[in-house]
Amino acid sequence: MSVVNCVKHIFEPNPLACGQAVLAMLTGVNVNKIIELCGTEKETDLKCMKRILSNFNIKFNEQRVAVTKKEELPKIALLSLETPICWHWSLYFNGLFYDPQYGILDDFPPSNRRYYWQIYN
Repeated sequence: MSVVNCVKHIFEPNPLACGQAVLAMLTGVNVNKIIELCGTEKETDLKCMKRILSNFNIKFNEQRVAVTKKEELPKIALLSLETPICWHWSLYFNGLFYDPQYGILDDFPPSNRRYYWQIYN
């Protein structure tokens, strides 16, 4: 399986499942199946995110890159964002932010520090 050609936005099924929602959007797989594959409906860590990406043969750059401006992002990126409440996963895809909490945005969701991992399609 590979990265979807067109992202369908998915809201997180609960306030802790942003990572699972991002993986579901990126793969086109039902979010409940992703939760099952992750083994949790709660927070996901980078190790889990990378494992699921690898399971779906989605290639990604292992290096975490700090980012401040949208223009610095590659075509597709897995985002880790420090929000006022906690760390949060989001997806950048072809110029738009597909955020499991906020919806589809033109710019970053509210966050202080921002990192990304490039996804190859």
